[in-house]
Order: sequence, then structure tokens, then C-alpha cells
Amino acid sequence: MIKLGLYASIVSVIASVIIYVFLEDPQLAIYVGLWAPTLILYSQAYEKANNE
Repeated sequence: MIKLGLYASIVSVIASVIIYVFLEDPQLAIYVGLWAPTLILYSQAYEKANNE
């Protein structure tokens, strides 16, 4: 599950860059880019909860 969170965060960062460059919407790009740490933290919390 941690790998899924890592991959999802990478996709989030890439999507953020694409939104910023092609759609020229910096606020949406920042919003999508901020998902990355959240996805990693949720995947770590999920993994910890399932190991206990």
C-alpha cells in the first residue's frame, strides 16, 4: 500500500505540472500538487493500522 501512495503522489506532482503548464491555472496546480504529501501520509497510516 505504501507503494500505491508513492505512485499516486508522483502522479499528483506530474498532474500539477501539466495543469500549470498547459491549462495555465496556478491555483489548481498548487491544489493538486498538495495532494502528494497527503497521499503518502494516508498510505503510511493505512499500512500502520493494518500491521497492528
